[in-house]
Amino acid sequence: MLMEKTYFRKILLIDDSPEFSSMFGKFLKRHGYEVSKAQDGLEGLEKARLEKPDLIILDVMLPGMNGHKVCRMIKFDQQLKKIPVLVLTARMSEDDEQLAFQCGADAFIVKGTENNAILAELKKLLRQSIDNHLEAT
Repeated sequence: MLMEKTYFRKILLIDDSPEFSSMFGKFLKRHGYEVSKAQDGLEGLEKARLEKPDLIILDVMLPGMNGHKVCRMIKFDQQLKKIPVLVLTARMSEDDEQLAFQCGADAFIVKGTENNAILAELKKLLRQSIDNHLEAT
């Protein structure tokens, strides 16, 4: 697991709530992750293209372009499609979860879930990303 400690640490957090982004960003940084933030869908998509993060945490309810559309665009982009997308949202209907997966999300978690449970899912997605990277090389 040395690779996990050295690589695959950049996370792009796309959420329109400055309070949530600040709090959750600090939590991720305390756990050794490098965090970049975007407050709307278009900015998030631009940052994803520029920064090529190792994982994207994406809210659904975003100004400009909603999270489902952002996720779909990420998964159709040849350079971004392998980046895991964790949808983290206050919306908790089964329809929202189903739509997130139809758009290509790799995980769906409702805000309010304990941070350590979110961290465990995030680590699982990053491990899968490492495995996919190793298989491709």
